[in-house]
Amino acid sequence: MIHLRHNTGLIRWVLLIIILIIVLSYFNFDIRAIVEAPLTQSNLQYTWGWVAFIWSNYLSSPVLYFWHNIFIDLLWNSFVENLERIKRGEAHSFQINAPQVVPESN
Repeated sequence: MIHLRHNTGLIRWVLLIIILIIVLSYFNFDIRAIVEAPLTQSNLQYTWGWVAFIWSNYLSSPVLYFWHNIFIDLLWNSFVENLERIKRGEAHSFQINAPQVVPESN
């Protein structure tokens, strides 16, 4: 039996957004007019200013450190290296670094 329940998250969100748009249209809300309104644009610019401030003063250093030094250097490079080894038919790092059981000789 195939369970597709875990794959329905994106479909559920898309359907919810479509239903929301239909309901707003039914009650005569013009989404374009709302988004393009000067007050909405002013609020979005104000919010974007705060997002940019928080990013540049608080979040950029730790996020970029994690991205470059942990994700790229430790995870991504070793992932690509192991894929290249598998492609060449060589042993990957799990096989190389796995503990070996050596039989005792009598």
